[in-house]
Amino acid sequence: MALNHLTHLNRRQLLATAAASAALVAGSGALAQSATRTLRIGYQKGWLSILKGRGTLEKRLTPLGVAITWTEFNAGPVQLEALNVGSIDFGDVGEAPPIFAQAAGAPLVYVGATVPRPHLEAVIVPKDSPIKTVADLKGKRIAFNKGSNVQYLLVKLLEKHGLKYSDVTPIFLPPPDARAAFQKGAVDAWIIWDPFLASAQKTLDARLLADGTGVVNNRQYYFSSRDFATKNTDVLKIAIEEINAIDTWIGANKNAAATELATVLGLDKSITELYVGRAAYGTKTVTSDILAEQQAIADTFFELKLIPKKLNLLHAAPVNLS
Repeated sequence: MALNHLTHLNRRQLLATAAASAALVAGSGALAQSATRTLRIGYQKGWLSILKGRGTLEKRLTPLGVAITWTEFNAGPVQLEALNVGSIDFGDVGEAPPIFAQAAGAPLVYVGATVPRPHLEAVIVPKDSPIKTVADLKGKRIAFNKGSNVQYLLVKLLEKHGLKYSDVTPIFLPPPDARAAFQKGAVDAWIIWDPFLASAQKTLDARLLADGTGVVNNRQYYFSSRDFATKNTDVLKIAIEEINAIDTWIGANKNAAATELATVLGLDKSITELYVGRAAYGTKTVTSDILAEQQAIADTFFELKLIPKKLNLLHAAPVNLS
């Protein structure tokens, strides 16, 4: 979703979380008073929730005089709007939202990226659907979130199977509404990401038609503002190191991670087990090659007229990009 199309609810959330962040900084006691810098993290329920619970980032940064505040958001675009108005310094997001943020003029820079996770998004159909291959989607109604990672996946899947984007009928719906439409049979297919994907497979008996394997990389990104990143390269380096440490722990302790994530997300453990089990783990700094992947997505969105201008992803490159 483009930043200038945020709902009033999201904007109210932004104001509320900005106020909460300010209150948290003001009331954090001796640590905040002695800290010379503050890292304000915006996060969505998931991997960063586990990092927050561990407290390991605080242990690394407190000796450097850096205080940390945490503000939870329900979506990536709202996090990026918070960055744009100066309410947070760091956050996590999928591939698509930062492209819309850059198109809207947000001063973001990429800080880190996960390894590719192509298995975490897919096209699903009802178990008894006559649709057996991606080519069978021609003329069908496909539900997905407009301007999201999965829209890019759809475009690339169709291309791979000799179809055009215009060969299908897009039905733009956010995940909860798309799930309802899928369950009622109002759409022929749904293209979605985890944990919604795993939930549909476990609770709706949905059949996976095709995931992103061999088509897209589907990375998760970590971002900051250019001003903060320029002045705090040491802080952001440590943040990425600690996120990678959590990734490494999850990869080696999937059962325990699934249990913890089930609590964080409020889902049955069978769902998070499927999610955690097919993910890949590892986070590193953003390279020129990774930035080129984002450039390809931005170019596709421009061609689809989802963003108003052609972007140069180097304008959002890490400050220390080699």
